[in-house]
Amino acid sequence: MDDNNDLFVHTVHGAGRLLPSGDRWNSIELDYNFLSTSSHKDDHFTNPPSLYSKSFTYNLTITDKSHFKRFLYIFIALLLTIIFLVLLLSFLPHKHHDSLPSTNLPFTLKQALLFFDAQKSGQINNSLVKFRGDSGLQDGHYRQINTSLAGGFYDSGNNVKFSFPTAYTITLLSWTVIEYHEKYEAMNELEHVKDIIKWGTDYLLKLFVPSNSTATPNLIYSQVGSANISSSSENDMSCWQRPEDMKYARPVSVCGGASATDLAGEIAAALAAASLVFTDRKSYSLKLIQASESLFNLVKNSEKKQTYTMDVACGGEASNYYNSSGYLDELVWGATWLFFATGDHSYLGYATDSFDSALSEELVPDHGVFYWNNKLAAIAVLMTRLRYLLDPGFPYTTVLTKCSELTNNLMCSYLSAPENFSMTPAGLILLKPNSSTSLELASTAAFLTKLYSDYLDSIKVEGGACGDDLYSLDDLQNFAESQFLIR
Repeated sequence: MDDNNDLFVHTVHGAGRLLPSGDRWNSIELDYNFLSTSSHKDDHFTNPPSLYSKSFTYNLTITDKSHFKRFLYIFIALLLTIIFLVLLLSFLPHKHHDSLPSTNLPFTLKQALLFFDAQKSGQINNSLVKFRGDSGLQDGHYRQINTSLAGGFYDSGNNVKFSFPTAYTITLLSWTVIEYHEKYEAMNELEHVKDIIKWGTDYLLKLFVPSNSTATPNLIYSQVGSANISSSSENDMSCWQRPEDMKYARPVSVCGGASATDLAGEIAAALAAASLVFTDRKSYSLKLIQASESLFNLVKNSEKKQTYTMDVACGGEASNYYNSSGYLDELVWGATWLFFATGDHSYLGYATDSFDSALSEELVPDHGVFYWNNKLAAIAVLMTRLRYLLDPGFPYTTVLTKCSELTNNLMCSYLSAPENFSMTPAGLILLKPNSSTSLELASTAAFLTKLYSDYLDSIKVEGGACGDDLYSLDDLQNFAESQFLIR
């Protein structure tokens, strides 16, 4: 207490009361006035004596407010933190144990298709991917080349447009619609996937320029954009930018019609398969068939057949990313789809006559693998479909029977994957363990397995055999599903 009757007090943790303090440091200052609780000295009945020491009522005034302010700041900060956490938790998604399974197929399918929407090049109208706009509108105008190559799809995460994988993609998407259009429709995605396919076929139609005279050669455009890593010019492979921001002329790779046998066969397959998707649009479907036949017959009758990556001007840059190891599988692939599209048995005859030759050229690491460079596993399944559902008979029986046997062996290799292929601990099949395309190859394996299961089911066959071991349709279905349900 000082001369002004000010008392300094402090508190100790756990004391529960104020204690006298010797000075003003680490204390608060109290300015008080004592007021007696009673005006009667001996009023023991109305004011009995307290069990504790004499109490006083006093006015409390805090004259040193630094600690008080610090307390207020901390309190407000804690309060705001609590409010923030409550709001954050209210906006986070909640796990409902009684909701639909995590394998929401309609949602998954829509997201998968959105990938193709995001990869579109050209004039974009009402895109489902809102951040995408028009791009590559001047594609095809480069040096002496003056044609419209706007459209198509960019390759993965870069801005190059490769014709070979684009055609393969359209063939595969078309096959899914041919087989499962009712499933697409049930999930309200049929028109969506057909729009994606048409976006691709409209572009593929631009890639082939048939000769209109002996002086003008047949041309196929294999690539738009630069993928030359060593080039000092604009590089669409390594330059990370929005396609909408490209303001420069983009190189175009051109092939003579006969120097891109595999590319021509793949484009022919894509156009023929897509024609079956657009049977409700007769004129467009016919246009696709006519272009497919023209391109296929050009390369089939050519004396000089080779892969497109053999010609530097045609596929020199693409060879670093989509190097084709052969062309016979693409010719058989294209002929098979042309038979389905036209019913012309000359195409089936070419496909069955050439199948063994194509099979003999299959690379060992590609055995049983279906992807952009190898179509033989898919051809075997497609031929099996033909045998089971249409059975054209002689003279195709021998090759079609061989294809159904190959397909059965393919299923056995998938079902006994740990013995034939590597697998991840969770069950993803690794058809090419050292490749960066594990998901792509697993998904095509699942697709072929699902198809074969459905073909067997359609002819009331309950399964197959791998030597002495039997497998059921459920085994095939379970394997196909397992490749999409990897946790």
